[in-house]
Amino acid sequence: MNATRELFDEVMVPNYAPSSVVPVRGVGSRVWDQENREFIDFAGGIAVNCLGHCHPNLVAALKEQGEKLWHLSNVMTNEPALRLAKKLTDATFAERVYFANSGAESNEAALKLARRWAIDNHGEEKNEIIAFSKGFHGRTFFTVTVGGQPAYSDGFGPKPGAVDHAEYNDLASLEALMSDKTCAVMLEPLQGEGGIISPTQEFIEGVRALCDKHNALMIFDEVQTGVGRTGDLYAYMGLGVTPDILTSAKALGGGFPIGAMLTTAEIAKHLKPGTHGSTYGGNPLACAVAEAALDTVNTPVVLDGVKQREQMFREGLNAINEKYNVFAEVRGKGLLIGAVLNDTYKGRARDFLVASANNGLMALVAGADVVRFTPSLVIPEEDIKEGLARFEKAVADVVNG
Repeated sequence: MNATRELFDEVMVPNYAPSSVVPVRGVGSRVWDQENREFIDFAGGIAVNCLGHCHPNLVAALKEQGEKLWHLSNVMTNEPALRLAKKLTDATFAERVYFANSGAESNEAALKLARRWAIDNHGEEKNEIIAFSKGFHGRTFFTVTVGGQPAYSDGFGPKPGAVDHAEYNDLASLEALMSDKTCAVMLEPLQGEGGIISPTQEFIEGVRALCDKHNALMIFDEVQTGVGRTGDLYAYMGLGVTPDILTSAKALGGGFPIGAMLTTAEIAKHLKPGTHGSTYGGNPLACAVAEAALDTVNTPVVLDGVKQREQMFREGLNAINEKYNVFAEVRGKGLLIGAVLNDTYKGRARDFLVASANNGLMALVAGADVVRFTPSLVIPEEDIKEGLARFEKAVADVVNG
């Protein structure tokens, strides 16, 4: 069968508008398409491919488990799920883990748990969830409503109720909404889709204090920031603020779909048997691959390497900017980096994305004004240098029209 880009338009629902490039194989941080053109991958599958493409540790885990056991059901547990849960609880504040298949599902579980915890402990009135404008928490109807981008949630009829939005990095806006009816505050410890916006220390500590004051749960959506992305295993560790519930996905499986919700034993007990579930959640194949990803990432050499690579990106992007003057700032943490376009190029992030692809580089955007980079956490230095050289050509193409 001739699987071309044209076939997409014949057989796929048109909710995506993919590039004309159809990748067919990848090794490390390089990818080849159907025409055998080579690309350097600064996109990482949107912060998913934390160890690049076809990392030997992940391939070995997949092959080994693939010949043992793929799926049972949650009528029985399995060894990879137990090992992965133990490693996650050992490495974090959490004492209990729930496995799902995606970030949205992990967030859905977190929100349902928060509501159930509040109703069990405090009654039906304590049901309000507060999140932040420009936040992103997934595409299920509950998570997209909690997310703070109406463009994603409007036009599907009545939304789930008792959800409010404050402004990120604005404690007063949160304080104005909070009361003893607030059951949870959900936020990203670094906003991803909303434009790569880091929290101030005062803000993140203030959110924790307000949650404590009003007896509300603090939920960290670490779907994009987790598993080494910021240079800590989870971003909360670098902020010195501990959430009550944390969600993880994307990089957790290194490219294999898996999600997890982490919390304390005291909070977890409110999801009694039958209250929530997932057919595939915690299946042995996903958990075996995720265990290999976690084992590989959660080492000083990889986590320290993220911080070193961040500096290479910052220096390279600043050098490009000195020549072409297109960015107002470079922001983010670790290998979750946003190059913010200045007023001259405002709204044109997609132009830089297209120009990058034309020059053999896979990049991302975060809104119309930010070019986003989320490469492999172990991307070789020579690939960073070559990728930045290609990005410089892309910038020159945009600047020169």
